[in-house]
Formats: sequence, structure tokens, C-alpha cells
Amino acid sequence: MEQNNETSWGDFILLGFSDQPRLEVILFIVVLTSYLLTLVGNTAIILVSYLDSKLHTPMYFFLTNLSFLDLCFTTSIVPQLLWNLKGPAKTITSTGCVIQLYVSLSLGSTECVLLTIMAFDSYVAVCRPLSYTTIMHPSFCKALAGIAWLSGVGNTLIQGTITLRLPRCGHRHLHHFLCEVPAMIKLACVDIHANEVQLFVGTLVLLLLPMVLISISYGFIAQAVIRIKSSQAWRKALGTCGSHLLVVSLFFGTSSVIYIQPNKSYGHNQGMFLTLFYTVVTPTLNPLIYTLRNKDVKGALRRLLRREQKF
Repeated sequence: MEQNNETSWGDFILLGFSDQPRLEVILFIVVLTSYLLTLVGNTAIILVSYLDSKLHTPMYFFLTNLSFLDLCFTTSIVPQLLWNLKGPAKTITSTGCVIQLYVSLSLGSTECVLLTIMAFDSYVAVCRPLSYTTIMHPSFCKALAGIAWLSGVGNTLIQGTITLRLPRCGHRHLHHFLCEVPAMIKLACVDIHANEVQLFVGTLVLLLLPMVLISISYGFIAQAVIRIKSSQAWRKALGTCGSHLLVVSLFFGTSSVIYIQPNKSYGHNQGMFLTLFYTVVTPTLNPLIYTLRNKDVKGALRRLLRREQKF
């Protein structure tokens, strides 16, 4: 028993894509490029939203939170992934695994709630424009952002702690490239049915419920947009909501497959590619989606560039 406990807390081996060396080289280049774009794009959104007074609105306050969250989320995963893809060493220390699990799960859970709040913001902006400034008061926005971050931490303390307390009997080979709850549960040497139920309930609350609330919000938004007679106002409403809806579809579409569908419904590689999408690709696309489809952000970038040229 002592040997098992000691072994279970030794270094973990992240098998990832180790059985496909050529694919690892390609993934290293793709992931590194995506990570650099994520750092530049999300940092730019944070700086632009902070420096341009015209973007001091609830929408960009939440967008700044999303960009900061994506920076932290990818940083909790990508450096270790790049290290494992680059060389033969596929290990991660038990402390590093615990930190990665807690941080990534907390930030991923927070993003689910934050995207729901952003959908509510879009609903108020389109369906109740005259009351927008009253409802989306700065103090209320800060409270909503706080709820998002606290809910992520709360979910992680429950799911992460229960998962890590499972006896693993020396099993430490993870068929994944990161320490994630579904992968960690598979290492257990006891019946994990109760844990799977607990994971499903957590998924219902933090994935399915937000998806339902977002769908309801956009249902009301669609009704309001149909009634708009002004083509300019119609385009503005679509521009406000289109970017957010695209981000929601990318994030929830891939993460829901991992956390909702039975694990046996896809292979290890399929599951890892889906995880790569919502942990690496989506944070890279978010700033591109919000800047390329958003006139306010593009205008703010132009103003900042002109200001820099004058100096």
C-alpha cells in the first residue's frame, strides 16, 4: 500500500501523441504559432480596451476579462505541451500536474460562465437598449465578473479535489497531453461510477446550463433583430452578437464533446484533437474574431496607431 501511494504521487507520464513522432513535429510548430498569436492578440485587446476611452463599456469590460482568462488558460497548458512535444521526456511532476489541473479547470469553468454573462450583455444591448446603461451599471458588471471567477474556482475545488483523492495504485500513464479531470479519473483503480456521475452533474451546471441560457438569450435577440426596420441598426445588432456567438459555438461545441459524451465514443487521438481545439485554437481565434468582425476595436487600434505615429 505504501509503495502504491508513493508511486501514485510520482511523476506522471503524458503519452499524448508520442506514438506519432512526425505528428509531434507538426503539432509543435502549430501550437507554438498559435500560442504566440494568442499572447499578442489577447494582450492587444486588453491594452486597446484599457487605453481607448470609447471602449470603456460593459461589453469590452467582459471582453477584457475573456482575453485575460484566455492568456492564463493557454499558459497553464501550452508550455508543458511544447516541452513534451519537443523532446523524448513526456513527464510532468505530481505538483505540476495538480497545479495544471486546478488552474486549467478553474479557468475553463470561468469561461463557461463568462460567455453566458456576455450573452446576457448582448441581450440587454439589443432587446432593452434604453435601459442598458441602467441595468449594466459598472458595479453590477464587476459583480457579474466576480461571480464568473468565483464559480470557476468553486467548481475546481470540488471536482479537482475529488479526482485527485482517487487511489491510482501506481498508475501514472495519462493518454493525454495535459492533466484533465476525464483523463485523471481513468487512472483510478476503484469503481469510478460515482465520480462519473459527479462529473456529469458538474457538466450539466457549467456546460449545458450556460448553453441553454445563451440559446434563450439569442432567441430573444433574434426576435428583436427581426423587428428592427433600420438596416444600420440591424447590422450593428448582428455585429455586436455575431462575434460572441461564433466564439460560443467554437468553445462549447468542442468542450461539450469531451465532458458530455461517453468516453468510449471516441478514440484517444480524437479526444486529444478536440481538447487541442478548445485549449489552444479557440483562444487564438478569439482576438481575431473580435477584431476582424468588430468596427469599434478596429477603430480603436487605428486611433492608437495614429497616436503612436504622432509621438
